[in-house]
Amino acid sequence: MYYKVTLMQRGKRTFKVYEAPNKRAAAARAKREFPRAVVVKTVETAAPVEDILKKIGKDLQKLTKGKIKLDDKIATIRQIAVMTDAGIPINDTLEDVAANTTNKKLREIYQNIAADINAGKSMSQAIAPYAEEFGHVTIAMTNLGEKTGNFPESYHKLADILENIRNNTAKFKKALRYPLITLTAMAIAFVILIMMVVPKFRAIFEEFHADLPMPTKVLLGIEYAFSHYGLLLLALLIGSITAIVLLYKNNKNFKYWADKIMVHPRFYLINRVIFLSSMYNYTLVFGELVRAGIPVSEALNTAVDMVSNDYIREKLETVNVNIGRGMSLTDAFEQTGLFENMLLQMIKAGESSGQLDKMLQKVTEYYNMRFQDIIDNLSSYIEPIMLFFIAGLVLLMALGIFLPMWDLGRAVKNAP
Repeated sequence: MYYKVTLMQRGKRTFKVYEAPNKRAAAARAKREFPRAVVVKTVETAAPVEDILKKIGKDLQKLTKGKIKLDDKIATIRQIAVMTDAGIPINDTLEDVAANTTNKKLREIYQNIAADINAGKSMSQAIAPYAEEFGHVTIAMTNLGEKTGNFPESYHKLADILENIRNNTAKFKKALRYPLITLTAMAIAFVILIMMVVPKFRAIFEEFHADLPMPTKVLLGIEYAFSHYGLLLLALLIGSITAIVLLYKNNKNFKYWADKIMVHPRFYLINRVIFLSSMYNYTLVFGELVRAGIPVSEALNTAVDMVSNDYIREKLETVNVNIGRGMSLTDAFEQTGLFENMLLQMIKAGESSGQLDKMLQKVTEYYNMRFQDIIDNLSSYIEPIMLFFIAGLVLLMALGIFLPMWDLGRAVKNAP
């Protein structure tokens, strides 16, 4: 977050903008920089233009470089787990993994991590700067391995989690393939008809000076836009998508708003996919940490990092706050409004019987079951949307072309 700090020094009022996690930290930075000044007030503000441009430049650079393939990460993580389980020191393991991986970016990262460990850092400290490359789950499981003293088991579990994510992603893409191919083919056919067929009918309609129905006017308007501004419309579409992606990555308020919209009940299907995947990851890591003996408060802080949706994350962050105020875990979960009553009863039973880790495992299995059900039946969920889209295109083309032709036919027939 960015904060505008108002300072009073030698009777003059000055302003400074700082990037800080909260107001107090921003004011402290201002006090360190200007020890003789008095901090008048601190208010949240927008990011400076130069900072926004720098972040956009970094994002574009990352897009051009590409991401590390998930298969490469899984292979190296599994190798780390096997080698450390065999008693090989972590720094030697990382150097060996870096030498054997074919991914240049991943090799450089592991070499840097090994160098930091040789310099005296822990594995969690060395891997922390690469959270964006590895993901929050890797950071969380690395912390878990260090806290429990069983690093190989944590990384074996991490590899299993990443493989599960990879398999779910593959199934999701496979389920979307047929609907996307069908819709793309229909869209291409529609554009071809608009560009090649409609112009021929335009000349006929203009010759008879007939009063055209609304579907025909829509078709003619689309054809005119494609013919005269096609490249501009394509550039605007690509530019808009790029701008939205960059804004989502760099603007916290926009990301929160977009995340809230995407989990709204009216946002068909996508809301359930995002919600179930977020809750599955959250309860999975939370359960693993509790099972390993990590205190509940600390486990909650680590597990919430698994949630990338800011709206869901904000609700889950209140759990630890409410527990700190003396509320039970079940009541704190209930306050979020994210858990079903059945799940709350299961968590309550586990909390009272001392078997919270087992109940959390059942909750995780429940979310995974529902998520898998959506992926397995994704085609059937999308079919109504696909049929509606296809029917709309066909109806528009049919009415737009044949309605005026029927009117022209009647006019010719009734002519003297």
